[in-house]
Amino acid sequence: MIGFQILERKRVVSPETLAQFKAVPVAIVSDTLSRLFSASANLRPMHNGHPMVGPALTVKTRPGDNLMIHKAIQMAQAGDVIVVDAGGDLTNALVGEIMTSYAASKQIAGMVINGSVRDAGFLRKQDFGVFAAGVTHRGPYKDGPGEINVPIALGGMVIEPGDLVMGDDDGVLCVPFDQTQWVYQAAVDKQNQEEEILKKIHAKTYNPTWIDEVLAQKLKI
Repeated sequence: MIGFQILERKRVVSPETLAQFKAVPVAIVSDTLSRLFSASANLRPMHNGHPMVGPALTVKTRPGDNLMIHKAIQMAQAGDVIVVDAGGDLTNALVGEIMTSYAASKQIAGMVINGSVRDAGFLRKQDFGVFAAGVTHRGPYKDGPGEINVPIALGGMVIEPGDLVMGDDDGVLCVPFDQTQWVYQAAVDKQNQEEEILKKIHAKTYNPTWIDEVLAQKLKI
């Protein structure tokens, strides 16, 4: 029934792929995705910034209600990232110290909440990844409706169950399941290029000739 669905994931990104992405910053991966595919900039790390990578277990819930988030934590496997579309409403906190502590005890990789959280002082000290849009002391309801393992969208970023979700101090993004390998290789190439630029900067040999080249082309218009 639409509104109360609990589904199983049909595919999950592999542990080998997750291990590869753990070595790449979110900003580098974002560049390889043409800077178009990322969650809203208001989804910020509420924890200590420890990087987070894992397959998505998705939740869609009505604003202010965390019934299906409780069920998702119960269902989740070690290494999963629970990603919650709560409509971006900030009125009620959807998770706090108790729920994140339970999730961490199950070795879940983290949570992304398109809504509010609470117990911010506790969360800030933890490695457990929590990304959210805001903070409020006001607690949640537990009535539903909600759905688990359905496609969701956070600020225009579509997330399918089992997609790769990653986050760090710069924010959160999703890499579609069937695009992970080429995105990873492109990200490694980009990371290597940036490391070479930084080496030149530190050696004082960096010469950004591209600036004048771009301006020359623009001034011809």
